[in-house]
Formats: sequence, structure tokens, C-alpha cells
Amino acid sequence: SDQVYQVIANKPAWLDCAFFGSPIPKIQWFKDGHGSILYGDSYIFHDNGTVEIIIAQKNNSGTYTCIATNTLGVAHNQAFLEVKDPTTIIKQPEYQSVEKLGTAVFECQVKHDPTLLPIIIWLKNGEELPDDSRHQVFGDTLTVLHVTEEDQGSYTCIVNTTLDVNSATAALTVLAISTTPARPDDRPDPPSDLELTSPLDRSVQLSWIPGDEHNSPISHFIIEYEEDQFEPGAWHHLVEVEGTKSTAQLKLSPYVNYQFRVIAVNPIGSSEPSLPSEHYFTQPAAPEDNPSNVQGMGTDPNNLVITWKPLKGIQHNGAGLTYKVSWRQKDVDDEWTSVMVANVSKYIVSGTPTFSPYDLKVQAFNSLGAAPEPQAVTGYSGEDLPLLAPTSVRQHVVNSTLAKVHWNPVPPESVLGFLKGYKIYYWKERSLIKQSRHHPEVKILTFSGDKNHGMVPGLDPFSVYKLNVRVFNGKGVGPPSDNVVVQTPEGVPSSPEFLKITSPTLDSLTLQWGPPVHPNGILKGYILKYQPINSTHELGPLVEITIPADNETSWTLKDLNYSTRYKFYLNAYTAVGPGSKITEEAITVMDEAFPAPGLGRGEFATRPLAKTDTVVPVDKTVKVLVPRPVIRNVTKSGTYANISWEFDQMDVHFYVEYELADSKGPLERKLINGTQSFFVLKGLLPGTVYKARVVAESHSDQFRSSDVRFETDPPAMASRQVDIATQGWFIGLMCAIALLILILLIVCFIKRNKGGKYPVKEKEDAHADPEIQPMKEDDGAFGEYRSLESDTEDHKPLKGSRTSSDGTVKKGESDDSLVDYGEGGEGQFNEDGSFIGQYSGKKEKEAVEGNESSEAPSPVNAMNSFV
Repeated sequence: SDQVYQVIANKPAWLDCAFFGSPIPKIQWFKDGHGSILYGDSYIFHDNGTVEIIIAQKNNSGTYTCIATNTLGVAHNQAFLEVKDPTTIIKQPEYQSVEKLGTAVFECQVKHDPTLLPIIIWLKNGEELPDDSRHQVFGDTLTVLHVTEEDQGSYTCIVNTTLDVNSATAALTVLAISTTPARPDDRPDPPSDLELTSPLDRSVQLSWIPGDEHNSPISHFIIEYEEDQFEPGAWHHLVEVEGTKSTAQLKLSPYVNYQFRVIAVNPIGSSEPSLPSEHYFTQPAAPEDNPSNVQGMGTDPNNLVITWKPLKGIQHNGAGLTYKVSWRQKDVDDEWTSVMVANVSKYIVSGTPTFSPYDLKVQAFNSLGAAPEPQAVTGYSGEDLPLLAPTSVRQHVVNSTLAKVHWNPVPPESVLGFLKGYKIYYWKERSLIKQSRHHPEVKILTFSGDKNHGMVPGLDPFSVYKLNVRVFNGKGVGPPSDNVVVQTPEGVPSSPEFLKITSPTLDSLTLQWGPPVHPNGILKGYILKYQPINSTHELGPLVEITIPADNETSWTLKDLNYSTRYKFYLNAYTAVGPGSKITEEAITVMDEAFPAPGLGRGEFATRPLAKTDTVVPVDKTVKVLVPRPVIRNVTKSGTYANISWEFDQMDVHFYVEYELADSKGPLERKLINGTQSFFVLKGLLPGTVYKARVVAESHSDQFRSSDVRFETDPPAMASRQVDIATQGWFIGLMCAIALLILILLIVCFIKRNKGGKYPVKEKEDAHADPEIQPMKEDDGAFGEYRSLESDTEDHKPLKGSRTSSDGTVKKGESDDSLVDYGEGGEGQFNEDGSFIGQYSGKKEKEAVEGNESSEAPSPVNAMNSFV
């Protein structure tokens, strides 16, 4: 979208042109709708579409159009540039020396762009002004009333706009109250009565009357001049004169309308400038100086660009200043070619041979004559790309990662420019291990100057490289030499990617590792060394095992001592030798091991000291090294949090630091065994936000994880939802139902137990009721009988018993009775006349006896039990 850019004059400006397209569009910039494309040394065009104006001037303001073009279409965007005048302080605050209880006034007059709003801020000793009524700010003036010793110091005026800032500082000195009449200032008063005498063509005498010194002797006078032709209004330093003098003979330049002023200086400071003198105009003359810094350098192979630094206005010495630019080809019998130019500082000569030396001169002229003849300087026409490539390129392999390359330099005349040096282009063709080709990444090494050899470091062992050599000059790089093949030999491998100890038992440990990321050759195998560590951290005898490669990435050690710490060293080796080793420690168990949290089946915690708290599966999945602790998970509850992390560093101690979030108090720090990759923070406050991090500390360094924030669970609270289980009506209904069910169960229990049978004879013998006589036969035995419960009202209580109004049998009375029977009753007689019937009623203490019957109750009995 269209954007407006605002910058301050004489500052750089960047105009953006974001684009996207395929094919990649071509970007062009135009200004104010003109048909010509922006170009020139004042612009820098960046690859991302941005155009940079190196020094923005007022005439750079306007509308810029960015046009992106490819084969599929055209898009454009506009940017509006506004170049603002800089903010300047035209009257700066001045030094003040004020007696105590006096008044100090500082002024800060500002000139700014009319479209910008300046804001003036005053500071005392770099800090805000005291908030009291003695320090008063009105517009651009600061007034300090009734000054005291505390007011002494520096006062700074800062002017801010939205685009720039400017500042000026002055000091305030507080003096003791004097018994003599007060002086307004200890600086000298400005000189007065300036007078010009003894006028000559190139000089004039200036005299003045010094002002009051205020008891501080004047050290010197400064004489300044202003001219109204080239830089009107600007005062320039001309000369300094001793403080004891009041006249000076001034040396002047021709063709300048001078005006002078004088400033007195003493140890306290400088006076105000005097009033200007009258104008003094010197007569014109021929130039005395020629342009400086003459140079010649071509931008194209067939041109020569001559540049110089123009004369200052005061050096013109007359009207009609021009420059005579002369050149001739060096070392060739050639005449000088000259051209007269004005108001420029550059001239381009076309049609020159490529990179040829030239003699150059630039001489100043005006209407009265020429400056002295200048000395010739040497320049060169434009360069072109070198024609030839280095020859006889050969290589020598120093070791598995370093090669030395030699070549024969190119002839100087073929460089076609200034010889800057040589470049070696090299790339990896393939590895001799994997035998797989890949897209080559070309790397470049630069060797400045006229060299014939160079070293190529950082090569991969056991690999095939190709390289060529090219010469380059100020224009660019020449053609490449023939490619040379470099084959690096095998090297020692890097350390195994990881080492992990699993499956500890009483006398064995299983080691798992990852092959070296950089084998640097054909792996022959691994060297495993281990030794026990006793309780005083002393190392025992070292045992060494050679393990053939054969794709082995695990090994089980047996016949180890139980409950013993071992230290393991593992490195891979090639035909060249062993590589770097990786170390680890672990402990055999005292008893059967239990899986540690987070480990899979068959993997057990063995208390390793480093790197093994991240589980590496047996399928040799590549493990990414972690350069600092990374917190993976935080499991929290009301009063604790379980923090787990991952870190790939050996021989470190872990700390967990935590605090209340946004708290400024000291951190709580918990030391953790280096074998752990998790820690439980206990005693936390429920519903509270904490901040925590993991710190890994070694002997020489410290690694910190990023801070994590977590909130513990809030304390349990009653649910705000309406729960039917908490409603009074529901609770009452449930209680009523429960009571009814309980009563029904009691009735059923009683009824059920009334149907129990028991021997009648034993009851009669026990109670010996005289009204009930046993019916005996020869054997004197009477069969068992049951009480008969009926739905009729013929139920009668046993004789000798009492029945309460609710129908229950009173305790303590005889409750044995025969139930009346009649026709159709279930009672019946045996062959011997014995009566078989139902017996009802029993004492509470005989309830158990009534249940000892092994016979099932009759259907009638079952029905009656629910009446």
C-alpha cells in the first residue's frame, strides 16, 4: 500500500517496495511521474526492492513509484517522501554566574521545520527539574528564582520533534553574596567601536576598544568575518589576537565583501560578539589555488572519469570561475587534450583503451587569469574482466581436513585492471563412505595480492572435492582454471552420538549408543572401557573391550559387582585410529529394578550422571542434542508441580529455581542429582502463578532454560451448579423411601422367622404347661407339628398366653398353643392318632432355634409371611 516517509534533510532515506512473484519481478523506480528511471550515485538499489537515498535533500521530496514487472504482469506502488528542515538551536543557553538569592535566565531559541511541532524539555544535571515554583519555564526560556547552592550545575535544553532531536547545555555558578555592588556577569563585556584603517588590496587593519573585564583578565580576542556573496549570514573564524592588543592586521582574499566582529575571552567565558564593522570589499585577482584531490578512474572499460574537489567561494578571487581539465595517455607520445568546464566537479572522457594510465591536470581560471600550473597526477581508464586463468594448478593433501593448492600467476597485462588477488572455488563431489552424490555447495577462499598458493582448510575426511582458481580485479573475477580433484584420506571419527545404559540387573548392564555422526572413514569398531568407582570416588582397574562394528550399537556387560557404580568410556575407530570418546556412569542394582517413570518396558533407571535422562529407543532413532536445558512438561496440582526437562551435557549439576510470578523476592533454589530429568516442587500455594527455570551448572559454565509460568490448581470449592442431590425435597423423599424399605425388610424378616419348625415335645417338656398333655402311645413319642397360619379370623392364641392389643405375644407368658382346625384344614392325624399341624408364636430368644429346620416352608407359609 502507499506509504508516506518523512526524513530530516542531510540524512539517508529508505523507500520500501515489498514484492513477491514468480518469475522474480524486475523492480524499477520513478519520481514524480517522470518517464526516466532513477539512477545515479545518490541512490542505492537493494535486492529486496528498497531504494536508499544516501543524503536526502529538500529537492528529493515528491512521489516515488515502484514498478514490479515479470512475464506475467505488472504491479506498482507509490511512496511519498517529505524531506524536513533539521531542528536547530539558533540561540543556545549561556553560562550564568549568579549571586545567591539572585535570578538565572536561560534561553533556548529554536528554528524548525514549519510542519513539525518542537517540544522543549529542560534538564538539570541530566535529570528532571525540581518540582517547585522557583524553576519556571515559559516557552523557550527557563528562569530560576532565588538561586541557592543546590541550583548550581548544568542546565540542558532538549528540543524534540517526531523526526529529530537537538540539545544545548550551559552551566550555572552560584556566587556568595558580595558586599560590593553586584556585577551582572563575570564574563567580559563585548568589544566596541570597531574601526578599519590602512586599506590595501589584500589586507586591512582592524582596531577596537575592549569591554569591561569584570576582574577576570582577557586572555585573547577572536576575530570573525562574514561575506555576503557565497555564504551570507555565516560567520567564520579568521584569526586570534592576544588579550593585551586591540588592533590586528588582517590578511584578506580578493573579490570578497568582508564584515568583521570581535569576541573577548577570559577564564570565565566568552563575551557577546561585538557589533559588526563596516563592509570592506577587496579587489578581484586571478585564482591562487587549484582544485585538490584530483583523481582518474574509469567506470566502464572504455571511459575515464576525472574528479576533483572544487574551490571554496572565497578562493574564486574573481568572477567567472572555470576549470581547465587536461589529460593524455601515459607512456605514449600523445598531446594534452583539454576542455573548459564550470560549476562541476567531474568530467568523463569516452573512447579510451581498457585500463590505460593517463596524466591528469585540473587548473582554475577566472575573468582575470589562471591559477599556477598544477602538477599532473596519474589516473586509469576503466577496468575489464581478466582474460586468462591461472595455470598449472596442483594440490597437496596435508591431512584429512587440509589441502595446499599451488598455481602459476597470470601475466599482468591479462588482468586488465588492478590485481586484487586470487580466489579458490571448491566444492564437495561425494563422500567415499556413502557413495552418494549431492548438490554441491560451492565455497570460496580469497587470497589478496599477487599470490601463487593457498591453504584450503575445513575439508571432510574421506571425501572427493573439486576446485579451481581464478584471478580477480576491481571489475570482477576472471575465467576459472581447469578443475583439480582432491581426495582426502580417512580420519578419526567423531564421538558416538549418544551413550545410554539400560536394563540394570544385579550383575549386568546393557549399553546402547548411536554411531558417530561424522565417521570420517570406514568404521572398524568401538573401544569400550569401564572401571568401578568406590564410595570415595576413587577409580578401580580399567577394563577394555573391542567391539567390531558390524552394525553393533548395543552391548551387555555381565559378571559385574552388584550395587556398584561404573564409569564407561566409548569411542569409535577407523583404520587411522580412535576418535573422541563419550563417557557415562551407571550403577548395578541391589535388588530387582523397577521401571522409572517415563521409561518403556524393559528400560530401567540406572542413575546416570548426564545425558541419559532422555530415553533413546532401541531402534536407534537419532537423538537431537540440546544445547541448554529445555523444559518439556509441567504437571501441576494444588500444592505441587512436576517439572521435566531435557539437556545434552555431561558432568553437570541441576538446579530448579522458582518464585512467585512477578515477584521481586529472592529465588528458591533446589539442588538436584545430575541423573534426574524431572523434579517435584512441593509445598506450593494452591491457585498461585509461579515462574520456574532449570539451571545446569558445570565446572566452567552455566546453562539456563527459558522461564516457564504455571498456575497451581485452585482449592476445591463447592459446585455453583444446582445439584438435585442437594435439594431438600429430594433428600426428604429419599429418606422416606429408605425408611419404608427398612420397615418392609423388618416385617419380612419377622414373618419369615415365624415359619420355623421345632420339636413340640421338647417345648412342652420345657414349659410343662398343665393344660397341655402330651398324647402318648406305647413308645411315648409325639411327632413334630407346625403352627398353621390362616387368612381367617380363627387364629387363637395359645392357652396361657396373652396377646396385646396390637396382636403381639407378650414375653414371659406361654406362647405354645394348637391352632384350631376344622374341615378342610391342613392339619392331619397320623395312623396312631397323633396330630400334625402348624404351630405359631415363639419367644424372641428362641428365634434361632426356629430357624434350624432343614425343611423348606410350605407355600401357604410363604404367602402368609407377606400378610
